[in-house]
Amino acid sequence: MPKQLKHRWRKDQLIVLGVLCIIYIAFTAIFNWIIGLVGIILLAVIFYWVLRNDAAYKKDLEAYISTLSHRLKKVGDEALLQMPIGIILYDNDHNIEWMNPYMVSLTGGESFLGNSLNLVSEALIPIIKGDSEEEVIKIQKRRYCVTFRREERLLYFSDVTELTDIEARYNNEQSVFAIIYLDNYDEVTQGMEDQVKSNINNDITAMIKDWGADYGIYLKRFSSDKFFAVLNQQILKELEKSRFSILDNVRELTTQSHVPLTLSIGIGSNMHSLTELGQLAQSALDLALGRGGDQVAIKEPHGRVKFFGGKSNPVEKRTRVRARVISHALSELVSESDQVIIMGHKQPDMDSIGSCIGIMKIAKANDRKASIVLDPENYGTGVIRLIEEIRNKDELWNKFISPEEAIDRITARTLVVVVDTSKPSMVMEPKLLSKSERIVVIDHHRRGEEFISDPILVYMEPYASSASELITELLEYQPKTLSLDLIEATSMLAGITVDTKSFTFRTGSRTFDAASYLRSHGADTVLVQKLLREDLKQYKRRAKLIKNSEIYNDSIAIGMGEQDEKYDQVLIAQAADILLSMDGIRASFVIALRLDGKVSISARSLGEINVQLIMESLGGGGHLTNAATQFEDISLEEAKEKLQSTINEYIEGGEEES
Repeated sequence: MPKQLKHRWRKDQLIVLGVLCIIYIAFTAIFNWIIGLVGIILLAVIFYWVLRNDAAYKKDLEAYISTLSHRLKKVGDEALLQMPIGIILYDNDHNIEWMNPYMVSLTGGESFLGNSLNLVSEALIPIIKGDSEEEVIKIQKRRYCVTFRREERLLYFSDVTELTDIEARYNNEQSVFAIIYLDNYDEVTQGMEDQVKSNINNDITAMIKDWGADYGIYLKRFSSDKFFAVLNQQILKELEKSRFSILDNVRELTTQSHVPLTLSIGIGSNMHSLTELGQLAQSALDLALGRGGDQVAIKEPHGRVKFFGGKSNPVEKRTRVRARVISHALSELVSESDQVIIMGHKQPDMDSIGSCIGIMKIAKANDRKASIVLDPENYGTGVIRLIEEIRNKDELWNKFISPEEAIDRITARTLVVVVDTSKPSMVMEPKLLSKSERIVVIDHHRRGEEFISDPILVYMEPYASSASELITELLEYQPKTLSLDLIEATSMLAGITVDTKSFTFRTGSRTFDAASYLRSHGADTVLVQKLLREDLKQYKRRAKLIKNSEIYNDSIAIGMGEQDEKYDQVLIAQAADILLSMDGIRASFVIALRLDGKVSISARSLGEINVQLIMESLGGGGHLTNAATQFEDISLEEAKEKLQSTINEYIEGGEEES
């Protein structure tokens, strides 16, 4: 503001001053009329000067405002037309009404007036219809941050190409750690001739080194079966695009040499701390090995773990030595505890109950009281006959307790043993996990991202047929005084029989050894067959599931239940098994409503399609050939659409990536 406008008296102040002067003159005139007359003349002069000055002030103010408005308009026009910010006005139909000259230059000199915003970028209209206030879009090889003013139907475009390039470069150059592990290396090479072992070692090392050199990866071998690798996010993206072809290359090389040797890789990324990055890589490797090896696990601090590979059936790696070590470690933990509480998964099957009974016998062999958690309202028809047989044995039935009773009994020294699952959300009573610091996990499923936290002992062997098989081996290394009665041995044999589909799936030499051990301790194969019988009504319901099936993608069978009919989980799984036995079927999926109201999908394959990866993408899990998942608050048709979409993604991704 000009100086002449800053120090003007306010009009109200002059009026007050004038009133005071009149009062003073009137008071003075009483005593001397001459002085009063002079005062009146002076007052008139002052008022004249004030009025003239006020008029001049108004004139100067109007001139200043006029000049300021002109300058502001000029600056606004300059900003609107010349500043390097694109501006677009659009109408209700998303057609361009006006754009400033800078925006015209961004679009290659085309104004597109009256045309759709799609001509500028096809991303604009969908974003406008959303809730975002700012988005980055690409226009002619450059990136712009678009600010939306929906009420005014106005768009601002700021060039952020250099900024996003710097950000992308920063992200791409972030360090990534990886640990490469040669699965089963020590066991495979043990007893080999030095020359053969040296040749295999040289071939695999050369292949891994060449692979690292091709992608610019720093590799360092720090043990006979492990490499440490340093790379960055850009290289990791390239490896993901190739779906880690090194896995297939090593598998092909070792297959030619008739050596069952594969690779597992654990990768840690998106972490600034190098220490934590290394911990992520080790954790990812543990996860990959827990799922059977021959795969890559990529782990980030937050977000879902990504898996690649895992196409082959896991090679049997466990040895009698490992089983003996685990058995002795479990005995020590049991002996140090005041009691043992055992639980399997919700909706338990034969394997879950049989393996619980096996752990109970281990506790008894070590003179500790054991209880099995079982919810009478939470088991399916597949185990009803087994439960009825157990009820006839008072001494055995008294070992079964409800979840509520287990919570009341648990103490600080109680050992909680979880069998046939490793997911906290799947156990019979999740509250027991938070109340105990002494937890043991024994499972034969591949380890998933969801896992029981901080167990003191983990025995996970994903190549084993069943949890009952694993626990039977542990029983063999317990004190010789241990004995099994008929129903105990039979329940464990029934668990193995169910999970192997009567010894036809996932069966190895150790499976038959375990079955032989149980048979020698009184397991009744005839009773097993009686336990596995089903009534005619269930058979017809299963046949109806199979009847309502269709072939998807030429070789995948998808069965559907009725929307208003509920099915037992075992029956759903049996339907998937039967569909898989049909000619030309590579994988089968059965979708139906469970007894608990959830929508269940049971998946089966012969190994060509990894149904575990498909089910994991839908929030479930399992094995390469046997997996499942459940949904809540969803219809069967919606579940089918999700399944088909996931199958498409799996096939388009080369049937490898999760």
